[in-house]
Amino acid sequence: MRRLVIGGALAVLVVSLAACGGSGSGSSSDDAEAREAQLYAIDQIERSWHKAASTHNLDLMMSLWAPGSSFTISGQTYTGKAAIREALSKAGPFQPQNHWVSDTPAYKIRTTVNGDKGTLYFQCHYVDTKTGKVEAVVGADQDVKLIDGKWLITNSVGSTVTLSP
Repeated sequence: MRRLVIGGALAVLVVSLAACGGSGSGSSSDDAEAREAQLYAIDQIERSWHKAASTHNLDLMMSLWAPGSSFTISGQTYTGKAAIREALSKAGPFQPQNHWVSDTPAYKIRTTVNGDKGTLYFQCHYVDTKTGKVEAVVGADQDVKLIDGKWLITNSVGSTVTLSP
């Protein structure tokens, strides 16, 4: 009888421990949560882009770019952070006489992630704060990469867009 009780107690212990085995770090809910966290981190590039453009903050803008990155706009490609900074310094949003707020309608943002690489597309609607008039609308199609724990732009191609609902 004593063996039966001890054996039964061991069986219950083994079954209960085996039931806990499904909560390992490789579960699909953990994978989905990690993916969502990466997508959110990539989306922060778009948020910082608009903050930088709205406040004429070139240093913040340049913090979004990877070393050796490229930026193509109006048919011209700029390679390296120094060349990109120079090009952006001449762009409308960074001109001191322009007081524009940069915004993206949420439904015009697309983000993907695959390991340490991803893509980000958004539109910039630049609105004059004094008149409320849309001064410029451009698209930004970007390749991004996780570098030293931070998502950075490795390639960006600007484009014109058609405003539509």
